[in-house]
Amino acid sequence: MLTILLQAAAGSNTSMIYNVLLWVAIIGVFYFFMIRPQQKKQKDQKSFVDNLKKGDNVVTIGGLHGRIASVEATTVTLEVDRGVKMTFEKSSISREATVKPVEAEKQ
Repeated sequence: MLTILLQAAAGSNTSMIYNVLLWVAIIGVFYFFMIRPQQKKQKDQKSFVDNLKKGDNVVTIGGLHGRIASVEATTVTLEVDRGVKMTFEKSSISREATVKPVEAEKQ
């Protein structure tokens, strides 16, 4: 009876190591397929917003298209029509207007 209990204890230690390795693998996959690409996307968006310049055609988060008339520290003035200028936060600029959306490229 004692030998059976000793064998069971030794086997459970091995299964615990496999469980720990399984969780480490799950966390690693989660990081490399979800967290890391999102961080890269945020870094690219921040770089894009920091490099905005006068004359760029952009689209805001709300879908408004316009040409940049001026760039200040935290704001951007867009010319949406001749003589119509609107001021937005830099963080509300989504993408360049000349770049196709990702969904259109996949089709």
